Amino acid sequence: MTHRARHDEREDSLRTSADLPGRDAVPGRGEFLEFLGLTLAAGAFALIVAHPEVPEVLVHTLATSTAGLVH
Repeated sequence: MTHRARHDEREDSLRTSADLPGRDAVPGRGEFLEFLGLTLAAGAFALIVAHPEVPEVLVHTLATSTAGLVH
C-alpha cells in the first residue's frame, strides 16, 4: 500500500511571497539580478583569462591583510 502525503495548511508558510496567490513579486527584478550576476561573472572570467597574474595578486593581498590582523 502506498502512503500518500497530505497537503497541509502549514505547507503554505514555507512558500515565498511570489508563490502565494495574489502576491506577485516585482516583475523583472529577478531577470535583472540574473543578468547582473552573469555580467559580473563573465567580466571576472575575462579578467582572469586576459591577466592571469590578477588572482595571484589578489590571493597575496588577502593573505597579507589577514596575517596583519593576526599580529
